Amino acid sequence: MKEIPGKWESLSASSGIVRFMDINLRSIGQVMFQDNPLTGLLFLVAIAWGSYAAGVPRVAIAGVVAVVVANLTAQWLNADRASLHSGLYGYNGILVGLALATFLSPNALMWVYVVLGAPVSVIAMLGTANAVKPWGLSSLTFPFVLTTWLLLLATYGFSGLVGAALPASDVVVAFQSYEASPLKLIDLLQGVLQSISQVFLKANSVAALLLLVGLAVNSLAAAAFALAGAILAVLAAHLFGAESELITGGLLGFSPVLTAIALGAVFYRPSWRIAIYAMLGTLVTVIAQAALNVALTPLAIPALTAPFVLVTWIFLLPRQCFEPASTATDEAAATRAS
Repeated sequence: MKEIPGKWESLSASSGIVRFMDINLRSIGQVMFQDNPLTGLLFLVAIAWGSYAAGVPRVAIAGVVAVVVANLTAQWLNADRASLHSGLYGYNGILVGLALATFLSPNALMWVYVVLGAPVSVIAMLGTANAVKPWGLSSLTFPFVLTTWLLLLATYGFSGLVGAALPASDVVVAFQSYEASPLKLIDLLQGVLQSISQVFLKANSVAALLLLVGLAVNSLAAAAFALAGAILAVLAAHLFGAESELITGGLLGFSPVLTAIALGAVFYRPSWRIAIYAMLGTLVTVIAQAALNVALTPLAIPALTAPFVLVTWIFLLPRQCFEPASTATDEAAATRAS
């Protein structure tokens, strides 16, 4: 079994086509900080299943198109080869593709948007990496958030692009507070699983299980923190009285899941102190998610993974308090900040 990764790497080194496939699979895995082509493949299957089950196969196709265009752009820009081969220039791209195909009605201009957004995400990542480097931070998914926000906001000024999951008019509205209702155990379980699948904008429990398997293939710690983060996010959101449909749909948990993985299994060496620190960051991310949902209501755009980015940046700044990660699994994450 251990020979398979070695054979795959040898094949990638000898074939440009296989190498490019490898880069794209690693890019998909890097959405959840995993530099592993098998993980990326399992993630891709999860995306495809979630899209098919929801009756929107175009979303998965848009994600694939976007990650390919993003990595071609990185090659054209002569981006750092090691980072390219680790998939670090494509993970924002696939998220842009998935988001645009999710939030916009399907037409020819939507595909133009996807092909346009993917290379912009690469440029935004290169710029963000340079901007945050003095603080020792990673760009995370900020390029995805920035690019997607700009593209979605612009649709309100274009008649050719219509939001499928965005308000078509009356953009500036007052935020209405939610009324919580009791959640059954099955609803809590659904919320946990869909918090994981919503990282890739999917509300599908099967996709969530595939994502957990993909994480475990490369890092048991990452899988454990993803699950723990999802559980904490759902319980905290329910305790605070969030709208039940948001909880069960995973819409308050996907950013906390990413925060839990980043702080607990990627940027710091795992320990009990780090586990507590990561869970604190996860809890704060739930609050940040609710806060940004309110703040962005007048603009009628989704928060996306902005809460994860904001809280993780804050929690990564006091690096001197903890020992940084130094394992081989975490080296790719460290590269994000370079």
